[in-house]
Amino acid sequence: MVIQKFLENPSMTLTVGRWLGRSLPSGTILLLEGDLGAGKTTLVQGLAQGLGILESILSPTFTLICEYVEGRLPLYHLDLYRLQNHEVRSLHPEVYWQGDDFPLGIVAIEWADRLPSLPDNYLKIQLDYQSFSPSLNQWEAVKTSDDFTNIDSPSSRMMKLTSVGNTEYPFLAELTDPRPDLLPTSHPQGSWNPLK
Repeated sequence: MVIQKFLENPSMTLTVGRWLGRSLPSGTILLLEGDLGAGKTTLVQGLAQGLGILESILSPTFTLICEYVEGRLPLYHLDLYRLQNHEVRSLHPEVYWQGDDFPLGIVAIEWADRLPSLPDNYLKIQLDYQSFSPSLNQWEAVKTSDDFTNIDSPSSRMMKLTSVGNTEYPFLAELTDPRPDLLPTSHPQGSWNPLK
């Protein structure tokens, strides 16, 4: 499953993150890709809010791994930006998704392209700077074109979510609503108001 969603501003990125935090099951691995400042940490901040984590979430660029265990599920946030593949191997990131040494939760990995090997099942989230030409109907453009021009808000992003492996996330299809102001109002954990 591949889903694309236009995120108009950082608030929308937080909202999508909150929805994911309220929806994703334990054992979910999120591999986050995108340039510096693309919104990876903002998405994880929303994810933490959706999980009910009250701690302030910062990118673990220097600490490498932050563990948050007080939410609906534990959140393990890794940032591999400063590491080479062989250095990542020595961190043993797989212990966070195997469920032996740590309780299963949500694993969010920024700069996941540095992983020496990928897990069998994961959600890849690519965040790119994006906006649409005013001459196009932006919501149709999301569905029909990969060629957008960056002429509008510098805070706009295109999120591409790809499910890899055998794990099914049927509720993710709800994210395909083309209007940026609406997100699903129901999910496996119950109803919620995305504007809260």
